[in-house]
Amino acid sequence: MRFVATPLADGYIVELDRLEDERGFFARSFCSAEFAAHELAASFPQCNVSYNARRGTLRGMHYQREPYAEAKVVRCTRGAIYDVIVDIRPGSPTFRRWFAVDLTADNHRMLYVPQGYAHGFQTLMDDSEVFYMMSETYHPEAAAGIRWNDPAFGISWPLAEPIVSARDAGYATFQG
Repeated sequence: MRFVATPLADGYIVELDRLEDERGFFARSFCSAEFAAHELAASFPQCNVSYNARRGTLRGMHYQREPYAEAKVVRCTRGAIYDVIVDIRPGSPTFRRWFAVDLTADNHRMLYVPQGYAHGFQTLMDDSEVFYMMSETYHPEAAAGIRWNDPAFGISWPLAEPIVSARDAGYATFQG
């Protein structure tokens, strides 16, 4: 695996080192020792799948509050997504900045989302599926979010008029 630093502090794109032959390829997609060597979360007690039937579906921007803050490793296993992270850690050198990357079933990239970041995505294709590894189990009382179109961040989403749940549309603007 290759860990490519994003412009945001502690965020990484994880690319596979593919061993290819006439049959296809083989690659390691996770190694706790390699994640730990990069000082990243290396234990993921919960994994989730998000299936999205329609292009333009937007999920986010989500995070869990302390003491259940979580890191995530996100991969698109079917279709394609525009994956976005926002650093909402006061005191961070990249506080209030955002970064996005296309994750597709074809490019096999993953995005490492550090604790203290909000995360969301917009599907670029119908029938997109996203696989998440979470460093913390889900705690509903700690679940939180910020509005996907919060002017404090100015995220440029690729598709106009996204499909957004009432919950995600109802998040408040960032107060940080």
